[in-house]
Order: sequence, then structure tokens, then C-alpha cells
Amino acid sequence: MSPTVRPLVVAARAGLSRGRIELRQSLTHSETLWGYLFPTVILLVVMFFLRGATVPGTEFSLGAQTLPSTLGMTVAFGGLVTTASILTVEREDGTLLRAKATPNGMFGYLISKIALVSGMTLISVALLLVPGLFLFDALALDRTAAWLTLAWVMLVGMVATMPVGAVFGSLLSNPRNMGLIMLPMMGLIATSGIFYPITVLPGWVQAVAQVFPIYWLGLGMRSALLPEAMAAVELGDSWRHLETLLVLGGWAVAGLMLAPVVLRRMARRESGSSVAARREKAMQRVT
Repeated sequence: MSPTVRPLVVAARAGLSRGRIELRQSLTHSETLWGYLFPTVILLVVMFFLRGATVPGTEFSLGAQTLPSTLGMTVAFGGLVTTASILTVEREDGTLLRAKATPNGMFGYLISKIALVSGMTLISVALLLVPGLFLFDALALDRTAAWLTLAWVMLVGMVATMPVGAVFGSLLSNPRNMGLIMLPMMGLIATSGIFYPITVLPGWVQAVAQVFPIYWLGLGMRSALLPEAMAAVELGDSWRHLETLLVLGGWAVAGLMLAPVVLRRMARRESGSSVAARREKAMQRVT
């Protein structure tokens, strides 16, 4: 192994180890557990009450159709919002500065955050999917192709959203500004066909929704979990796997190109005085 590659491998291993430790710790922290359980319970309750309604033009349960859509929303939320939130908090408390001060520390830090957010996203998806399988018997997960589709949509979706979330986290000056991400996120969820078929929305709303990953993650998850006949209620009467891969892949490429540049610039601006100033402002808000 070359002398230049070996330190990166060591940093990557350290990052993976740190990510696993932080993920385990998240399962013992009451606030994080509440963050897992509260939205899951709310979504399951919503889907339970929707199960008696039907998708327009079909006899298929609207609740069953909503389940895979919320799985896609969960992946997008984890990649965009959770990544940004963690990065912003750890920038303020000095964790990022400590990572910057060690050799290849930023590389290892990013690996740890990828491992942590990926693990948190998988847990959130499992908490929704497992009860959902008991709530709805119309899901088509008895096929190997369904599980393979579920896996590649999740993988590509996380790669498409986490770098963008890291960019957002680098641009926000403190955690109180997370509303700048949350408000547009809620708007995109409302217009991306998560809780109701997108085909009933105006054409211009459909066009805007298809620019962003949330719609395609929802579509990809529906293609994995729903019967083939339900493709008839989608745009183009198709699951559009190729388009899903291309759009999510485009976001992944753009994010992977932009995120390292923005993160390096943000890391260069980090200093002990800037961290101290942010802490002082935070203390003033508390008092």
C-alpha cells in the first residue's frame, strides 16, 4: 500500500468505528430514541386511518400506497436534514475543529457521519416497514426483485441526498437556522406525491416536484413494494426506473462534486475564536 493511501485507509477505519459507536449511543439516548419513534408513530397512525380510503380510480388502499412513499421520504429526510443538522451542531460545539486539527481528520469525520446517518436512516426505514407489513397485506414483497429494487433505491437515494445535506450544513451558521431547510422540505413533501398521488396535482407542480429527489425516492419505493398494476396511477403509467436512476444519480454526482469544495472552504474558516464566539452567542440566547 502506498504511503499516501495508507493514512486515508486508517482514517476511514477510524471513521467507520466512530460512526458505529455513535450509532450505538443514539440507541441509548432518550432524545434520539424519541426522534426515531415519534415520527414513526405519527406516520403509522396516519396510514392506519388512510387504509380505508382508496387511490383514485382503483380499489387499492391509499394507506398501503402511502407506506412506500413515506419510506422514500424518510431516506430523503435522513440524507438532507439529519446530515445538515449533525454537521451544524458539531460545527458549533467544536467537534469539527478538533477533526480539522488531526491528520486526515476531516476525511475520517465525513466517513463517520456517512456511517451514522446511513445507520439512522436504515433504522427509521425498518421501524416503518416492519409494522407496515402487518398493517397492509397488499404489499408485494414476496419477490426477490422487490427487495433488490428497495435496496438500490435506498442506496442511490442516500448517495444523492447526504452530500447535499452536508452542503446545507456547511452553509448554516448555527442549528437555529435549520428552519431554512425544514420549510422547503415540508413544501416538497407536500407536492411530491408522498401522501396522495401526484397525478391529481397541477401540471406545473408535477414538473417542479420531478426536479428534486423526494419524488423519485417515493416513486422508487412504490415500484418496489406495490403491485405492478399500480404503475397505472403514476405519471407516464410507468415506474420509470431509468429516470429514477438518472435523476438520483445526477443529484449524487452534483453533490459529490460540490460537497468536498464547500466543506474544505468551511473547514478553513473554522478556528478556536469562531467556535468560542458561537458558544458565547448560544449562551446569551439561553440566558
